[in-house]
Amino acid sequence: AADASTGLVLTSGVETASDGTPVHYEIGTMLVPENRSKRESRQIGVGVLRVKARVTTKAPPIFLLVGGPGLTLLDTIGDKSASARHRLRYWLDYSAGADLVIVEQRGFTIRGDMLKLRYPAMPLDRPATVADNVAVTLALAKTASTRNPGHDLAGYTIAECADDVDAVRQALGYPRISLLGASFGSQWSFAVMKRHPGIVARALISAVEPLNNGYDMPSQVYAAMQRIAFEAEQDKALQPYIPAGGLMAAARAVRDRLATGPIVVTLAGEAGGSIAVTIGLGDFQQSLVDHAATAAGWPAFVIDLYHGRYDRWAREVIDGRKAFDTNLISPLIDTATGVGAKRERQLLTDPALDIIGPWNFATYLASADTWPTEDLGDAFRLPTRDDTPILFVQGDWDTNTPIENLFGILPYYPNARTI
Repeated sequence: AADASTGLVLTSGVETASDGTPVHYEIGTMLVPENRSKRESRQIGVGVLRVKARVTTKAPPIFLLVGGPGLTLLDTIGDKSASARHRLRYWLDYSAGADLVIVEQRGFTIRGDMLKLRYPAMPLDRPATVADNVAVTLALAKTASTRNPGHDLAGYTIAECADDVDAVRQALGYPRISLLGASFGSQWSFAVMKRHPGIVARALISAVEPLNNGYDMPSQVYAAMQRIAFEAEQDKALQPYIPAGGLMAAARAVRDRLATGPIVVTLAGEAGGSIAVTIGLGDFQQSLVDHAATAAGWPAFVIDLYHGRYDRWAREVIDGRKAFDTNLISPLIDTATGVGAKRERQLLTDPALDIIGPWNFATYLASADTWPTEDLGDAFRLPTRDDTPILFVQGDWDTNTPIENLFGILPYYPNARTI
């Protein structure tokens, strides 16, 4: 067991999984430098949880790296909801023959700091625009440090997160580890392998997001939508509602309609009266992508808008323009990871920009130099050959991490297999 000399002390506890099985765990806080590039950096806490293997084997421990940035799994402890109890059941499966270790993300850790960012409310009387988003994001970036006194925000990068994983590995006394990561967790896994070659025995990576692919290519997101549309159009129950030309033609028609000018939708207010919202092309571009992330509801969204049924969408837009709190580490980590010059050029000239828009990357490209974290550079983010055995699992309906991410990275991993 780890002790105070390593910066990590674990205490024991027990929870109950969905099938009634007890889940014995250890939980603690790893103390790590906030910014390893500075010798006098203060120490910050990062949460760590371990479920020991039910059967002792020689298998290396499984380090589960969650997505986000800005997600945690340690809130499972003490949560009596059905979803949390099912998650505990998965933990038992993972730890059947290997220790399971969960490392939280610095700056979004229950056992340390939860750094927050508040986005202001956006006006309802004009449509969303990239320029407005850039202006808001730049203002937040300029004040991030002053709003978080005592924190060295330059230390909140994916490279530091990778170093935290290695620090936990050393503190727990593991020579090598296996990785399990999805989405940002997959990008985090790539960072661990890049920063600490040789410590990863094998990995299971899904929803693949390479280090240079944090900003999605519009045409690749569009291609995933095309695949969803094709399958939906084969459904006999849905066919009577498919507009002429299919779902992609319907989406294009809505796009062209809104490109001529915004619409105003007036709804009944919650406390009586009415509320009006102006919706434009930018709102549609964002919503088209957001709805595609849940493929089952995406056809209905497109069909509704094609027929001018805007009320449900308008309520979503109104909710989306309210002020909201979110995590601070997302922009810090994502702008520091960034993209190489070649990919940036491809993003800015992508042929699907007219329908998808640049919402996935425009604000971060414009504000990257303003956030406190520094660009990690091409030597870090561009792929190089890695002989680690990896099982990649990817879906071709994935609009958050398109399948082309996987195809682009496969040549660099000669020992990889793919589902």
